[in-house]
Amino acid sequence: MLKLDEKPLLLIGNPDNRRTAGLQEARKRMGMKPAAVLAYEKLLQTWRHGGSLAELVPSISPSLLIRLDAPGEHWEVERGLLHLGAVDYEGFGGIVLSNPSTSFESSNLSVPNDLTSSMNQATRESFSAEAALTLEQQWGRIYAPAQWFRGWKACLDRIAREAREVWPDVQFWNDPDEIGMMFDKRQCQLHLTRHGISVPPILPSSEPIQCWEQLRAAMDASRMHRVFVKLACGSAASGVVAYQVNPRTGAEIAVTTVGMETTQGRTLFYNEGKLQRYTHLEEIRTLLDWLCAEGAQIERWMPKATLNQRAYDIRQLVAAGQAGHAVMRLSNTPITNLHLRNERMLPAEAGLPEPHMSIIQRAAQDTMLTFPNSWSAGIDVMLTSGMEPRAYVLDVNPFGDLLYRVKHQELTPYEWEMKLLRKEPVRHA
Repeated sequence: MLKLDEKPLLLIGNPDNRRTAGLQEARKRMGMKPAAVLAYEKLLQTWRHGGSLAELVPSISPSLLIRLDAPGEHWEVERGLLHLGAVDYEGFGGIVLSNPSTSFESSNLSVPNDLTSSMNQATRESFSAEAALTLEQQWGRIYAPAQWFRGWKACLDRIAREAREVWPDVQFWNDPDEIGMMFDKRQCQLHLTRHGISVPPILPSSEPIQCWEQLRAAMDASRMHRVFVKLACGSAASGVVAYQVNPRTGAEIAVTTVGMETTQGRTLFYNEGKLQRYTHLEEIRTLLDWLCAEGAQIERWMPKATLNQRAYDIRQLVAAGQAGHAVMRLSNTPITNLHLRNERMLPAEAGLPEPHMSIIQRAAQDTMLTFPNSWSAGIDVMLTSGMEPRAYVLDVNPFGDLLYRVKHQELTPYEWEMKLLRKEPVRHA
């Protein structure tokens, strides 16, 4: 039976990225042919000039395996996705309207959930298709997240459509539709809940929360005084806020990765390399108005298990249904992401009991089963404190195999995945 490693691998990503380099090095070490690489930048440029995916990879076999990698860390790609997600680009985010004046609120077109409820929010940033391509990079700035995600979804949809038209037997490492769902924390958590996966409870609300005032009202009504407000399409802790309100005094505290800068009456938002702490109402309101307008996942802030008085969670890699590499992320703060200078540790080094690790692995494997057309992901899992901890899935990262200084079966994450490819029979749709 044909194995996945025998199919030509097309990697769509950023050629100079550490992800691309890591995967190609692993294939070399495992005695496999290098993947053909198609740059997102080149693909987006080709689309803008009326071309297609097939023009860029004309000589590859019809039994193709495509791996879509993360589009981040590349300014031209970011501008291209903002262009693709612009309201005036081919109607709306790549969707062609027969009548451009049609209102999305009254149309039957399928658009991301947050668009119909808050398209006219003044606090949501947007750029025209033309302006998106002329933006100048300001380091760390978060540009129009909802528009970026529309562009990313349009990109995923178009890759899937064009690939299946040209290569009848094409397979995807991770299905583009499922990648889009994993990226959207709102849809992903609802999806996991429907499949019986434990996730932090979502803040109850009778209507979409689009601003700080609605957020406070929902928190008061549900008596949920500590929440995480997460940018729905963010990654690497971008746009994450640990927000709490004292129910007696009304005092508010927001701890976040987001920095703010106001000039000439306009506030810009940035990813910061260290956590920011806001206690003034106007700052908190500005932050949460922006975050909710762009689209937010709002969930109960659950206390995590601790090690030496530091909260931790686990990034667990799952590939081909198997739990492999795992990294513990420890922090004195509510946000554990490693790029914030939090400590990384292997579970064995930390002395994590085997039953606890088994709970984490099972939760991660069960999570991947809910994405039947995807092959690997990094699953972020937390344990509750106490003698009988429960596992809760916090996030699903379709590109979560970039893990440093950790081996499983004496292999790096990419090497382990290449080994599994050799054993994985082709799955026919």
